[in-house]
Amino acid sequence: MPNSLELLIRSGNPLISIETLDEQRALDVIRDIALKLKKPLFEWSTTAGLCKLENGSLKSPTVPGGKPEQSLAFIRQNTDQDLFVFKDLGAYCRDSVVNRMLRDLMDTCHQKKSTLILIDAFPLPDEIKRFTIGYELGWPTTDELSDVIKQTYNKIKRESESEIKARLTRREMEQLVLTMRGLSCSEVERVISSAILQDNDLNANDLPHIIEAKRTLLGSTGCLESIAVDVKSEEVGGLNKLKDWLKLRRGGFTQKAQDYGIEPPRGVLMLGVPGSGKSLCAKMVAADWNMPLLRLDPGMLYQKFIGESENQLRQALSQAESMAPVILWIDEIEKAFASASGSSADGGLSKRMFGTLLAWMQDHRHPIFIIATANDISALPPELMRKGRFDEVFFVDLPTAAAREQILKIHLERRKRDSDQFDLRSLAALAEDFTGSELEQAVMSGLFAAFSENAEIEDRHIASEIQKTRPLAVLMQERISQLRLWAQNRCVPAD
Repeated sequence: MPNSLELLIRSGNPLISIETLDEQRALDVIRDIALKLKKPLFEWSTTAGLCKLENGSLKSPTVPGGKPEQSLAFIRQNTDQDLFVFKDLGAYCRDSVVNRMLRDLMDTCHQKKSTLILIDAFPLPDEIKRFTIGYELGWPTTDELSDVIKQTYNKIKRESESEIKARLTRREMEQLVLTMRGLSCSEVERVISSAILQDNDLNANDLPHIIEAKRTLLGSTGCLESIAVDVKSEEVGGLNKLKDWLKLRRGGFTQKAQDYGIEPPRGVLMLGVPGSGKSLCAKMVAADWNMPLLRLDPGMLYQKFIGESENQLRQALSQAESMAPVILWIDEIEKAFASASGSSADGGLSKRMFGTLLAWMQDHRHPIFIIATANDISALPPELMRKGRFDEVFFVDLPTAAAREQILKIHLERRKRDSDQFDLRSLAALAEDFTGSELEQAVMSGLFAAFSENAEIEDRHIASEIQKTRPLAVLMQERISQLRLWAQNRCVPAD
């Protein structure tokens, strides 16, 4: 990436813009290029003024701080094969005088072989943006992130009065570096510092805390919601075939896998009965693989103005790329793109959105694992389900008797009850055709019933609630039978 910025400068582009939150990293790249090209470098900010960089430090202001007009006038009169960096000039570019001075300065810089580089945290105003050539700094590379982590550790170890230790294997260090993707160097330094200072140690146990810190730092933007991950594999009953499939691909994003010739897994599509645990699987994978979980809300994609919906989707996918490696969970995907499979009354919007998603799924090379869930996959276009979009299509059916026992045990123990005190086999047999969520509600209702009696929960409380419940498999028997029939020879059973 720095080489392309160097090429832009050498090619004589008078005005280059860099939009980034990592200002210091952009400055470091520009300073290295200035040193290599042997060009004088000046830096401007509204607080410090226009200062020349010499021997790695800024000298006294050549032009004092304040509005940029005086500095722009100085450059026009004195420049000769120089580099000028302007920090946050975009805020002034709507001013007609500043705008005109910049456009006049472009001719001067072209003749004198000088370059102005604008570094802004936010997009430039349209008044000046069209006259600049943009340069994308990109996110720090894995080597840069590794260096920041090591430098941060060494700095804390050097300055701390307590003993600071690091116990990371090569694979754990690689996982840590991958987890840091999508953060600036300064953000990585803060997150790693927090992890080390928490217990004066940097080890594999810090990974969940680091992922949570990253989730909090990046927050939620637009259609993407950062989801807290608190579900372990053993807390999900049944789905053994799906768990085994995911376990085989757990290390698919590592450098070792790439060196072996394995491409990272792309994702899975899960069809199933509502309440059967499809959404729970997304959290389970994120926890097991130590990766952040982002949920794409299809309902937030559609906007009232033409072109905004497609832009919302592109922004969401771009944010997911910036946070990679990440699990991207598209919940109930049929609600967003079902009308793309046939005629619709939305003017072709669903088809355009669907085309954008398909092209991205096919072409992206970021470490992103997609988990798409659907309750009615027959409404989806067939292009979505072919190999290459997803690695596999799983059908999550109603839990078996053994899985129902396991689910009841999980929910009882989660509520601090000894599962050995219950006849789980009989309860599971009584709850035939119940989904996992319905079993959870039976346990919850049993707890309320026992609490109202001022007694400890027993088998009879849960059995009574099971008998009162009409499961979804009964209420929507025809639809679920049709769903099972459709998936019989088309999907891989999850259990």
